[in-house]
Amino acid sequence: MEDKEQKEKKNLNTGNIGTTNSGGYRQGRGGRFDKKRQPRRFEKEEKEFDEKVIQVSRVSKKTKGGNKIGFSVLMVVGDKKGRVGVGLGKGPDVSSSIRKGVNSAKRRLLTVPMKDGTVPYEINLKHGAAEVMLKPAPKGTGVIAGGPVRAVVEAAGIKDIVSKIKGTRNKASNVYATFEALKNLKEMRERREDIKVYQIKK
Repeated sequence: MEDKEQKEKKNLNTGNIGTTNSGGYRQGRGGRFDKKRQPRRFEKEEKEFDEKVIQVSRVSKKTKGGNKIGFSVLMVVGDKKGRVGVGLGKGPDVSSSIRKGVNSAKRRLLTVPMKDGTVPYEINLKHGAAEVMLKPAPKGTGVIAGGPVRAVVEAAGIKDIVSKIKGTRNKASNVYATFEALKNLKEMRERREDIKVYQIKK
């Protein structure tokens, strides 16, 4: 009996017998668990912006050593709260091109003027070969728009709008035309506000 008690005391002094932590796991030397470790819990980070791929193009460039293959990706990002951006990313693979396109779009963010979930004015804009029409709509109408226009207005957070593509069917051209139309809406609103201020001062 005495030998057994001495051995237990010796083990306690040397740390061979594991101790129990707050989680109920026995912990031995070096802080390692005798049982399986608890799984790590990773919290899912919420993205500030929604990202949409509009067009992926494969680009081939003639070089001295042969053909150099690359990709260009047109991206639309928006927070659905009035901010939207369009960017083009180029790289040797699709993933790096998407990342560059997102960064480019975030640098060109535009705050879109909205009134009751729709645009404040009707606008027709021609941008190169593309021509788009954006028209305000009553609540409950929804987004009546083609693919490229829909991607931009939904990313901006516009809930009710009527639009029409009148020119080319090229996706990139229509995305840029829609972005320019929203930019012109902002300028129109600023000009009208300046006129109102001028009339009040006068």
